[in-house]
Amino acid sequence: MPEPTSAMFDLAVIGGGVNGAGIARDAAGRGAKVLLLERGDLAEGTSSNSTKLIHGGLRYLEHYEFSLVREALTEREVLWGIAPHIIWPLRFILPHRPGLRPRWLLRLGLFLYDHIGGRKYLPSAEGVDLTRHPAGAPLKPAYTRAFAYSDGWVDDARLVVLNARDAADRGAEVRTRCEVTALTREDEHWRIESGGETFHARAVVNAAGPRVLDLLGRAGEPSAQKMRLVRGSHIVVRKLFDHDYAYFFQLPDGRIFFAIPYEQDFTLIGTTDVDHDGSLDEVRASAEEIAYLCAGASEYFRKPVTPADVVWTYSGVRPLIDDGSGKPEAATRGYSFELDGGADGAAPLLSVFGGKITTYRELAAEAIRQLEPFLPVLKGEDWTGKAFLPGGDFERFDAPALAADLTVRYPFLGEVEAYRLIRLYGTSAATFLGDAASAADLGEAFGHGLTAAEIDYLITREWARTAADVLWRRTKLGLHFTDAQTARLAAYITERITPA
Repeated sequence: MPEPTSAMFDLAVIGGGVNGAGIARDAAGRGAKVLLLERGDLAEGTSSNSTKLIHGGLRYLEHYEFSLVREALTEREVLWGIAPHIIWPLRFILPHRPGLRPRWLLRLGLFLYDHIGGRKYLPSAEGVDLTRHPAGAPLKPAYTRAFAYSDGWVDDARLVVLNARDAADRGAEVRTRCEVTALTREDEHWRIESGGETFHARAVVNAAGPRVLDLLGRAGEPSAQKMRLVRGSHIVVRKLFDHDYAYFFQLPDGRIFFAIPYEQDFTLIGTTDVDHDGSLDEVRASAEEIAYLCAGASEYFRKPVTPADVVWTYSGVRPLIDDGSGKPEAATRGYSFELDGGADGAAPLLSVFGGKITTYRELAAEAIRQLEPFLPVLKGEDWTGKAFLPGGDFERFDAPALAADLTVRYPFLGEVEAYRLIRLYGTSAATFLGDAASAADLGEAFGHGLTAAEIDYLITREWARTAADVLWRRTKLGLHFTDAQTARLAAYITERITPA
């Protein structure tokens, strides 16, 4: 039997996705002693497999989810303000397609989208003549009219990691690759077995995402809540256009999908909405989903997109609240909580259901409000919308200027590499660049700008333990690395994390 640790945590958060990391950050910033446990890597599941948008959800207006859209639109600019290195504006082109949603309906939806969320910095929607606009060139000539509107891009996995980093900087203990194997209430606290250790906490948040009901079962706490697991798959192809606009496309079946510039050389296309009933350990796009996205893209782009053009796919399972919707895409993206214990003196267990990446900070604040009566240490005002995430302490429009300053301070960095570092780390890039006077001072070069100094930073400060952690969740360089480069990176990480 593992020996219990001596410390008693105020709050244990189980689940290292965006909701769990956000809750851990909020609680730690209020002075609580926080433990964050994640069975794999941070953001390894749903939170790194999104469409990578900070958006209100234009299509949710059709389902009358005005409150959800309003909350998300408000959060859009709040998040951009606290993390301008990993979140930035993106202008979308929505072509009008005869026979589908009429132009007046699109215009009305975009008017609401512009006005119900307190937009301050993003430009408003406008009509576009595709015969003259650069976004029209890659499209079939049948598409002549469109609307342009604004939303935001986010590096989803880094959003999670930076919330966890900020939580740790404020005193939280973050443990990755520590699956919770037992969760037992012992009078006024919880006993948690994870990673060969036993922890104790006065309260627990179950933020296990798609595994939320599994964890409740492990704790012996049955739930009446029904979940709907919906798989969203994406494909990546060589870039289909050279401009910086993204596309919002409609399909005859009523669904929509996006085509987004991705990692300089690629186009990201997604997403699907398919009920998922398979393993959560192996979530992959089916051949049918790939074919569906290729066919949809081919309806709009002059150059057909085929499954043979796909260089990478990724899929995530969204843990949605089962609201009885007939189609997966119609299921609500809202969130709810289930609180067990607390009022009767028993240690509280708060389970999180649903949610979307854009509203994670509000979800976290609401979770704290629900636990506050039982954990007085959590009392205090909502602070997370005013405090920069690590590296984000600069004005929202200043990333290009920061990158230029970086090339002055470190002349051996090219413009592309400097911009990459600012977009990943913001002002924290100088932490591992240090006093380097040449590229050689950063240690071994692994390709595409990745150096030993950066990898060491990711290991010591961002919990990276594998090549996949570095390439697919911390840097997004996976599409550029060869097998040989990946193998050398994996060997280096093993050398660095293996005790002497």
